[in-house]
Amino acid sequence: MNVRFLGGAREVGRSAVLIDDRLLLDYGLLTGNPPRFPVDSVDPEAVVVSHGHLDHVGAVPSLCSGDRRPPIHWTPPTRELALTLARDTLKLHGGTYDCPFTETEVRRVTQVSETHGYRESFEAAGYEVTFYEAGHIPGSAHVLVDDGDTRLLYTADFHTGDHRGSDAPASRTNRAGEPIRGQRLVAGTTARPDADAVVCESTYSDVTHEDRGAIEERFAESLRTTIWQGGTVVVPAFAIGRTQEVLLICEAHDIDCYVDGMGKRVTEMLRRHPEFVRDADALGRAKSNARFVDGRDGQRRRIAEDNTVIVTTSGMLSGGPAMTYIPAIRGSPTNKVAMTGYQVEGTPGRDLLDTGSAEIDGRRMPVAAQVESYDFSAHADREGILAFLDDYRDAEVLVNHGDRCEAFAEELRADGFAATAPAVGDAVDV
Repeated sequence: MNVRFLGGAREVGRSAVLIDDRLLLDYGLLTGNPPRFPVDSVDPEAVVVSHGHLDHVGAVPSLCSGDRRPPIHWTPPTRELALTLARDTLKLHGGTYDCPFTETEVRRVTQVSETHGYRESFEAAGYEVTFYEAGHIPGSAHVLVDDGDTRLLYTADFHTGDHRGSDAPASRTNRAGEPIRGQRLVAGTTARPDADAVVCESTYSDVTHEDRGAIEERFAESLRTTIWQGGTVVVPAFAIGRTQEVLLICEAHDIDCYVDGMGKRVTEMLRRHPEFVRDADALGRAKSNARFVDGRDGQRRRIAEDNTVIVTTSGMLSGGPAMTYIPAIRGSPTNKVAMTGYQVEGTPGRDLLDTGSAEIDGRRMPVAAQVESYDFSAHADREGILAFLDDYRDAEVLVNHGDRCEAFAEELRADGFAATAPAVGDAVDV
């Protein structure tokens, strides 16, 4: 089995892995100015998509250009998320280099789409393929590819939940009193299918996440304190996964909030796929607890003065309703901006954390409001990755999706693994 890395190797973004020039796993983009896309031109017989984040699915509609019509396989939530992202990209960047496809190609995606559940094997380009729950976002999947001789496991992005055995506080238990470890939205992966080779993500291979319960308690207390003091909290959050996680936290801690941006549509969509979330009833309560903003800037400015919590896109302050909320609350140190995700170098969110100011909607703005950051990562940390790989000590490990892939592969080799870190454009026979 020949495995060629067209993107996402020794980097985070534009994930794309081509098997034997026939089967394409993911086809994402690396956001930036300008954006970057997978290398080489491809014409696969079939496409399999692991989950609905831009860096894994953002360029998929371009595969349906011209006469090309490869079947696209994914879970039902991933299909809906991919189409939502594609239409949003068209709205923001259609007709420019930042958008590598047209509305016609997005419509073609719906014509060749084939959805599958977890552990339901299907045929794609002559391979037997099986999805396993990856614990990253709803619908996210590990992808097992079997050609009859070799079984390749593509982990894509995954989360294993918490590894600590501490008792969960009351706020981290469900209504049956059972502890919630890791994310509230989806449970950590427990799938370990047999494989001869593993393409493994390494995003947080040098990080140990703090106990999730402790982060959540500190986050909730910070929100309550700011509201009690008469301030407003803006919570920039990724629309897919993070917005819903924050809404679940707010509901569990009895904190009222507004929600704005694409996260509204994603929340409503996920309610239609209850089998792909950890607790559909809890997500329903979280949606009911949040007040949805209708999208008018006048309403947003009034809400910003409302002594409340506002969960809104974009997660890195690069667009969306945050462009209205941040200028509205930035002048008072009683107010707060609570970042909930990793801020990429060069984004306004990263600038705000590093300097206390950011370029918002084309203007450099100092922010007097308090700025805090919370690690609600949906990726496994070093301990989680190693615990996952411990079941694959006899397999060949190809490390990707990280900014220290080579270093992590070297650490794995020192621990007895057969591990390498291919570069973009490299091909490996397994």
